[in-house]
Amino acid sequence: MDIIRNFPLFSIVLSLFSGVLCMLLKKKTALIYTCIYEGILICMAAAVLWYTWHTGGSFTYTMGEFPAPWGNEIRAGILEALLALCFLIILLCSVLAGWLFLGMDVNPNKINLYFSLINLLTAAMMAMLWTNDIFSGYVFLEIMTLTSCGLIIIREGGRTTLAAVRYMLLNLVGSGLFLLSVILLYDITGHLLMMNMQAAISELAQDPSAFTVLIITAGIMTIGLGIKSGLFPFYFWMPDTYGWATPTSASILSSLVSKCYIFLLLKIYVRVFGLEVFSRMPVGNLLFVLGICGMFFGSVEALRATNINRMVAYSSAAQIGYIYMGIGIGGTAGLTAAVFHILMHAFTKSLLFLTIPFLALASGSSLRFRDLQGSALRDRRAGIFFTVGAFSMIGIPVFAGFSSKLLFAEAAVESGSYKKLILTMLILAVSSLLNALYFIRTQIRIYSAGESDPFGRHRQKAADPMVILPSLVLAFGNLFLGLFSRVAVALILQGLSHFG
Repeated sequence: MDIIRNFPLFSIVLSLFSGVLCMLLKKKTALIYTCIYEGILICMAAAVLWYTWHTGGSFTYTMGEFPAPWGNEIRAGILEALLALCFLIILLCSVLAGWLFLGMDVNPNKINLYFSLINLLTAAMMAMLWTNDIFSGYVFLEIMTLTSCGLIIIREGGRTTLAAVRYMLLNLVGSGLFLLSVILLYDITGHLLMMNMQAAISELAQDPSAFTVLIITAGIMTIGLGIKSGLFPFYFWMPDTYGWATPTSASILSSLVSKCYIFLLLKIYVRVFGLEVFSRMPVGNLLFVLGICGMFFGSVEALRATNINRMVAYSSAAQIGYIYMGIGIGGTAGLTAAVFHILMHAFTKSLLFLTIPFLALASGSSLRFRDLQGSALRDRRAGIFFTVGAFSMIGIPVFAGFSSKLLFAEAAVESGSYKKLILTMLILAVSSLLNALYFIRTQIRIYSAGESDPFGRHRQKAADPMVILPSLVLAFGNLFLGLFSRVAVALILQGLSHFG
């Protein structure tokens, strides 16, 4: 079973190799190869999850058997394996469900390059989940930024190019701030491995002057990754980025890329600064406030949207606020709620972004609400899958969103802070009400037949298994998190116990 300890590294290397290989393949061959190799990565991640759960802890893999500071290090535990498994499943479902629109939106001669970008992004995603070296995290963070821009701009449109340029510029600012914080940490501690940095920081934190520098460094890092992940007030790039990308790209960017940035930040809080030191910093309270603002203003913007893609994009900004609010609440309960919401949002938002194009296809390829009248009656499969995602976002019992909001409420109670408890309960109620307003409004619209049916000719005639099966998997993931949330919470708790 020791060969399983090599799987995290294998997943990174295989993804890098696949990114180069797909440049040489034809478009259909690139699709088939990508699906097969993603399936292999899913099996690897499942094996690592089983191994870490069976052994009851985490393990480190020293690359080339060279110890620090010369060598690099991978650390795998239950939490990393769980996220890797879920993210890979979502990525594979996004590729399969969005294949139809990929042929419409992307030049046929560039489809193999599109899969090359996806595979390189997978390598970056795996590296950011597994790495225990902060500079390696920065390197693959940049790879993820470049490949994400490629996934947007490959659609080749004026608005798409503008969205990609805006996304690139903001992400470069975030990357620059993150690199600056890495340089400061290296200058202070003399280490790049996260656990070695934590040992040095725990001593430095005893000195008030050094602790001030640590606060500034954590603040710079938080702003950098906050820009890249869409933390309030930096979420304004989301509507155009998600709205003008091809459905597969929108699904991957919204459900996976932003979550990788957040997970890297969470890993640094826990493994580099340590929860004890981090709890003494004002950064946590700042994240709590910004998370609440994101939940409110993102929902208000979603309510004002006249385009369904922009509505769901602004909803993503609100959901990112939930995650940062959980980190700001702090403690094991707050981090558990944040990680659970990462999983919930990843499954749900990918399902929504992959379903919306079929509602539009049944409505003359229009994303405007007034044209979507009765679209769920014309494509009932898309209507059902959209309803699952919408009910989860609102927080209807049985769906994952309800369990997630319940975890945030429990975390606020356990925080011991009356201010955080009152604010959390208030914003959960307000945000849920706003979610209900814009999602139920959409449900009424897509299930209400008008006096005439100008788009009746767009009614779907046949079920495509390539679309239905991935959507079923995503819907099942959502329902599993809702009905069996305690299973996921138990894994997250066990993973957090070995995460630091």
